[in-house]
Amino acid sequence: MDAEPIRTPRLMLEPLAVEHAAEMAEALSDPALHTFIGGSPATAEQLRDRYTRMVAGPPAGGDDAWLNWVIRLDGPNRLVGYVQATVTSGRAALAWVVGTPWQGRGIAGEAALALTGWLGEHGVDSLVATVHPDHAASSAVARRIGLVPTDGRVDGEVVWRSA
Repeated sequence: MDAEPIRTPRLMLEPLAVEHAAEMAEALSDPALHTFIGGSPATAEQLRDRYTRMVAGPPAGGDDAWLNWVIRLDGPNRLVGYVQATVTSGRAALAWVVGTPWQGRGIAGEAALALTGWLGEHGVDSLVATVHPDHAASSAVARRIGLVPTDGRVDGEVVWRSA
């Protein structure tokens, strides 16, 4: 399974490429973005290194698929975040991040909904995500894509699963 372009009314989800690193470094540069996701803003060089590994895919011999998209906002035609899915045996672990200047506009929810629709078309029917318990916006995205919170925790984050 390989990532393919996904279109929504105002977004284009583009399969991740190393060439996205500089623009993504700018989009994700606000230290406040890392309040819930941890770490600190990566430089363009750090993202180039990370994207090189991600684009290469998982180690041979497993059945994992690493699917990564950048989110391109129509209008200003700029990258504003990313969505990703790690698929193993028909189950996808999801993540979404939108840069601080574009938060609160429904972009993460729209992108995540498009991603889950694409996954469903490709036979993936079990979804999971982990969300920081205090991150109301990400919890709202999880609800929008049909996930429900469980009692499970991973590194202090709430495990959300498809119903």
